[in-house]
Amino acid sequence: MTTSVKNLTAGELTQKIMNGDRMFILDVRPKDAFDDWKVEGKNVKIINKPFSELKDNLESVQSILPDNEAIYVICAKGNSSTKTAEMLAGAGMNNIYSVEGGMQAWSEYLEPVKIGDVSGGVLYQFIRIGKGCLSYAIVSKGEVAFIDPSCLIEPYKKFIQHHDLSVIAVLDTHLHADHISGGRSLSNEFDAPYYLPPKDAEEVQYTYKEVKDETGIKVGDTMIEAVYSPGHTIGSTSFIVDRHYLLTGDILFIDSIGRPDLAGKAEDWVGDLRETLYSRYKNLNDDLIVLPAHYMTINEMNDDGSISHRLRDLYEENHGLNIEDEEEFRKTVTENLPPQPNSYQKIRETNMGKINPDEDAKREMETGPNRCAVR
Repeated sequence: MTTSVKNLTAGELTQKIMNGDRMFILDVRPKDAFDDWKVEGKNVKIINKPFSELKDNLESVQSILPDNEAIYVICAKGNSSTKTAEMLAGAGMNNIYSVEGGMQAWSEYLEPVKIGDVSGGVLYQFIRIGKGCLSYAIVSKGEVAFIDPSCLIEPYKKFIQHHDLSVIAVLDTHLHADHISGGRSLSNEFDAPYYLPPKDAEEVQYTYKEVKDETGIKVGDTMIEAVYSPGHTIGSTSFIVDRHYLLTGDILFIDSIGRPDLAGKAEDWVGDLRETLYSRYKNLNDDLIVLPAHYMTINEMNDDGSISHRLRDLYEENHGLNIEDEEEFRKTVTENLPPQPNSYQKIRETNMGKINPDEDAKREMETGPNRCAVR
């Protein structure tokens, strides 16, 4: 008798990660894919054994698998993980799960987390845990504005329907290069204005509304205030929400700072980046709660699954905010950077409206982790 294989959805996997559950994961993708991008969690142990090896030699992995806890098998899209799980179950192993849809489904899942109250409503953070992307919904008095939305707009649509909301604005902090924006799609779907910093929009092929320094957008009783904060891109703009939250886009992260090289202008923009981090942000209220557009590792996640930190604490703890020497800062943000995001140039062109790839092409372009930080 073989033990039947159980399935685990991307949403269930996300909940386990955010809850800090202990998990043992067997990733059966090729080694190069695993080394580039993998599931992470504070209590996750993960090993890589490619399916190409296991299909003819299952014994090579059996001896290193635990026999007293669940084993979660993952691959690129769910096919090889199902076959591997069935092989393990057929060999008499119990409590075997296959992650439905694999890393693709993991990459595309968004989980909304309540960050805190705002005037007349609530601010939510949408965590795209498999990609490290963060987007936001500001809800007040039956209205909602979205900031830095993913191209996977179904979760936002369900959120809108569930809360019976009217979309009054969609905003991007900058022209993204690591993921395809859902800003225009949401804007068109709900006939709401789409805001973009004009200095990032010189080559865009569509109509948008300009958001500049001190632009104010009202959502119910809550005010969104724009703060021009260049450096990651020349147009990068942060948003102060209800005088309490600072949405920093890709300028400032919890454990790093934004890289200025994704448009090929690192040397030109490094001065803007330093000016933003060491002057513009320094002049803001240091009680503001920083909410970035990405995170790098699971260690940046709070106990409730959110990604946030007080600005004053980041000035004490974030290395990128404590480089006194300007030349050292310049080297830090222009040399020895991580690899650039996969297909970043095509993603930029998609976000400009210059190309319009189909859904499969978009998925392929977004494969892999975000790489918007200097380290």
